[in-house]
Amino acid sequence: MVPVEKNFVNNMFSVEGKVALVTGATGALGSVLSKGYGYAGCKVFMTGRNEAKLKALEEEFLAEGIDCAYCVGDPAIEEDVKAVIRACVEKYGEINILAVCHGVNKVQNVLDQSVEDWQKIMDADCKSVYIVTKFVAEQMVAQGKGGKMVVVTSQRSKRGMAGYTGYCTSKGGADLMVNCLACDLTAKYGINVNSLCPTVFRSDLTEWMFDPESQVYKNFLNREPIGRLAEPSDFVGYAIFLSSDASNYITGANCDCSGGYLVV
Repeated sequence: MVPVEKNFVNNMFSVEGKVALVTGATGALGSVLSKGYGYAGCKVFMTGRNEAKLKALEEEFLAEGIDCAYCVGDPAIEEDVKAVIRACVEKYGEINILAVCHGVNKVQNVLDQSVEDWQKIMDADCKSVYIVTKFVAEQMVAQGKGGKMVVVTSQRSKRGMAGYTGYCTSKGGADLMVNCLACDLTAKYGINVNSLCPTVFRSDLTEWMFDPESQVYKNFLNREPIGRLAEPSDFVGYAIFLSSDASNYITGANCDCSGGYLVV
């Protein structure tokens, strides 16, 4: 008998009924992943630092029949993260999926960048990942049902760039942290931890890069075999895959979703 079950294959990409906690939910990628999880049948709990934006997202999603809620919090502050987790569990009873979508950057040459500015990037993009994954892991372990963590990092974790001593370092640290978290959490507790590593995707901060006449755009396309820059929606399928049973044998992976950026 062929050792695969029809029921597993028919449902392996389903996240229906799961509770997904999304950080950075007000950002270009976080908002799209939140809605994507909602469309896929998740109960979506959003967090970020801007309450007005979170409330607007909640109203938009509820109008489309998505079961969702939010709690304001800074992912780099331990007590904020604990409060967000408590609020999510009070609302939905558990956390099954964590999607870490927050992050910041401030492009500066190392000679111009203060230690304080560098530390802010490290706190926002690396320390915060440790805080969020640590305390969500504690909650998942207490539940005893395993879970899935998807951490958005960057291809800049694999490549240096002028003006990016803070960002590249923080994203490289986050990717290596994902490797370590998998070693700590998967075999013993059934919590799979993986990262998504995109290149540039459209947002308020990157819109200027999408001008097809600009040299920046042309330079990027020379390194993008896929022939275009990314839209936030390009990552919804990958995130849902890594949050579903279809990815049960994948953990500790820094997943390339860059349109082929690394092959050129």
